[in-house]
Amino acid sequence: MPEGPEIRRAADQIAGVLERQEADDVYFAFAELAPYASVLRGRIVRAVEPRGKALLIRFAGDLSIYSHNQLYGRWFVRDRHDPPRTARQLRLAIHTRRRSALLYSASEIAVLDAEAEAAHPFLSRLGPDILDPRLRPARIAQRLGQRRFRRRGVGSLLLDQGFLAGTGNYLRSEILFVAGVRPDVRPSDLDEDRVRGLAWAVREISRRAYRTGGITNDPERVAALKDAGVPRSDHRFFVFGRDGRPCRDCGAAILRRDVAGRRLYHCPHCQR
Repeated sequence: MPEGPEIRRAADQIAGVLERQEADDVYFAFAELAPYASVLRGRIVRAVEPRGKALLIRFAGDLSIYSHNQLYGRWFVRDRHDPPRTARQLRLAIHTRRRSALLYSASEIAVLDAEAEAAHPFLSRLGPDILDPRLRPARIAQRLGQRRFRRRGVGSLLLDQGFLAGTGNYLRSEILFVAGVRPDVRPSDLDEDRVRGLAWAVREISRRAYRTGGITNDPERVAALKDAGVPRSDHRFFVFGRDGRPCRDCGAAILRRDVAGRRLYHCPHCQR
């Protein structure tokens, strides 16, 4: 499933072709949404706003298209009459006169006014977006100390979109490794320095993934590995997907476990 960095990068691309432009045509694959095509046609797209793993495309007149890619959804930005070659099913298309933003394979799409957005079962429970430029480590540390979060294992907490919106499976493994924290530890078990370190890692690794297109490993190490001919699949992460392979910091074998029903990777030595 695309995580916060991937959705924000998609939002940047979509904004580049839609923001402040008139929607020349709109298409919905789902019958219950089809009537909105004529409603939105001709309106200006005011903003493209990522919300964790979801996306809001805001139109003039207080209507927004909500989408969540889930596991299989994917956005394409193309010239108007140049659709991608793909076996995926087109679910949503927004066309300007020259460009198109196309969403394939996603099944969670809605058109919302302000009231429906405020009551939306996913949007209404989201915590702060991990890539919100206003989010500081101090605020993340403060949330780690809140009663509703402080006694939960951090491995499951980092998947809770009500804690922070946008963290997912690969990000939580990488964040916990950089912070040197085991996945079963609770925020209440950590001293202030470790809480601050975890909060810093949340922001730093998320932003690094956004800047690099999903690479969370140390930039200097990535450069060295690339020079040595190591493929992206093996230089991208510190620990994620590397079970049984040696930790590049200490040499211990990376372990995999299931936490909150999802696979998580950690180093038993570096995360003691």
